[in-house]
Amino acid sequence: MTDLGAPSNRGNRLLRALMRLPVDMTPVWLMRQAGRYLPEYRALRAAAGSFLAMCQTPELACEVTLQPVRRFPLDAAILFSDILTVPDAMGLGLSFVEGEGPRFERPIRDPHDVARLRAPDPTVGLRYVLDTVSRVRRELAGLCPLIGFSGSPWTLATYMVEGQASDDFRRVKGLLFSDPATLTALLAVLTEAVTAYLNAQIEAGAQAVMIFDTWGGSLAAHHFLRYSRDPMARIVDGLSRRRDGASVPVVVFTKGGGCWLPALVETGCDAVGIDWMTSLAAARAATGDRVALQGNLDPMALYAPPERLAAEVRAVLADFGEGPGHVFNLGHGVRPDVDPEQVGLCIDTVHAPSARPYP
Repeated sequence: MTDLGAPSNRGNRLLRALMRLPVDMTPVWLMRQAGRYLPEYRALRAAAGSFLAMCQTPELACEVTLQPVRRFPLDAAILFSDILTVPDAMGLGLSFVEGEGPRFERPIRDPHDVARLRAPDPTVGLRYVLDTVSRVRRELAGLCPLIGFSGSPWTLATYMVEGQASDDFRRVKGLLFSDPATLTALLAVLTEAVTAYLNAQIEAGAQAVMIFDTWGGSLAAHHFLRYSRDPMARIVDGLSRRRDGASVPVVVFTKGGGCWLPALVETGCDAVGIDWMTSLAAARAATGDRVALQGNLDPMALYAPPERLAAEVRAVLADFGEGPGHVFNLGHGVRPDVDPEQVGLCIDTVHAPSARPYP
């Protein structure tokens, strides 16, 4: 077993904060904390041969998950995987093109494509993810909790219909306007698939789960409620919220979703992720302190001079204010060319006694 040090408050700080319970200091983890900005990741990626090979090999995915936890005093590990594993298990033929991102060999183009889709059995088609979860939990040995995740149905649908990343979502929005019944059917099968997938991750050992609604902010308000928020609410309602006598918190994050915070609370989640475009103080007011909040440093602040970065971190903590229910994070993921020393400074500043909003 990898030596990660003796268990400490890192073992429960995040979970308590997500349940809005008092903690000794603000917990911190970072979206994309395991990734290309770390030299140890780049070395492993070169040896593995491809990003997809790393995701699909539990030993490698476990190692990548643990790398940032070894290097930094983070309060959580997040599973190293990709949001597109679910549509890949549905037979769409996922690949990653260097410099261009993900592509599907068989994208969704018409109602017949949707009719052929089935929610995959995660214990079969996604067994490698579950094996990674189990392996990481053993390796962590209680040091800090493990977060599992999935993409939201709407976000997965955008990639499945577009066939790749898009800057205007022309195909999927065309489907929304021209054939909403087919889009609804696609979202229904994805809702079933994501619910089963996250429950399987919880069963395998994930202690919290997060739904990444990366592209929900691209929708008009009334479309967001129908095609993004409502499927997420159905997923949250279908999740196992307790495992081995412990609560399993659920985080929902819609990038660009600051104007819909009350609607996101209505999903039934325990915490809402906040991007850098929304004030945490405003988010607390909008949510009525009914959920924990996660966020929300602008990822570009990691390029600032050290003293300015520390000031920006303290400003985020001050913006949330006193009281329980805050998990420090970025408003989106760590960029691949960020200096790891800057990440370490960010984390240390969150944990510094001078930054602590607790007695």
